[in-house]
Amino acid sequence: MKNNAEGKLFLVSTPIGNMDDITKRAIEVLKNSDLIACEDTRRTLKLLKKYDINRPLESYFDHNKEKKTPYLLGLLDKGKSVALVSDSGTPCISDPGFYLVKKVIEKGYKLFTVPGPSSILSALILSGLPTDRFVFEGFLPKKRGKRKARITQLKEEERTIIIFESPFRILSLLKELKEILGERKISVSRELTKVYEETTRGNLSDLINQLEDKKPKGEFIIVLEGKKE
Repeated sequence: MKNNAEGKLFLVSTPIGNMDDITKRAIEVLKNSDLIACEDTRRTLKLLKKYDINRPLESYFDHNKEKKTPYLLGLLDKGKSVALVSDSGTPCISDPGFYLVKKVIEKGYKLFTVPGPSSILSALILSGLPTDRFVFEGFLPKKRGKRKARITQLKEEERTIIIFESPFRILSLLKELKEILGERKISVSRELTKVYEETTRGNLSDLINQLEDKKPKGEFIIVLEGKKE
């Protein structure tokens, strides 16, 4: 008989860089969970060691989510509590947590969020661009044709636009944004909350020129001005 009255899944936000940025509640939930599901066990283990948390870990990432989800649901069915964390920041944002959450809701288990750091909101409030309305696009498609098609769809978007990008494609993406959308104000953040945190602001042309002169490092968060009304 299903025991979904007690099974609980906690979506726990973890630091995006500085490991001091974790809430007391997040630490307590992680300490009291029967299992912690995470993208990279090695990375999560560093956080757990810092806060003296000794709980079992289970890898849960994009390529094994369909295989591992039944196992995690089975634990919830037995009344266990499971904490889901991403490598950094809030789970389910550009990671496979969304797949698990859908299944948990379908099965009727209890679902809780333990809020905390978010690279999206951090980059947004640092940008100096409007924060009242914004849209998150995540990583754009890697294939050139699909990526250009997605950017073209953003031409009429009036809200501030947030995009993730790797150091290997950041320069080419900025050039494509300028080619398709025209000159716009932009803010680019990297290494947020870390020692070498950096946010650069200006026009698309300014940032293209800067990145052509140096080798980009770290994951980038682009905050782009929307179409002016």
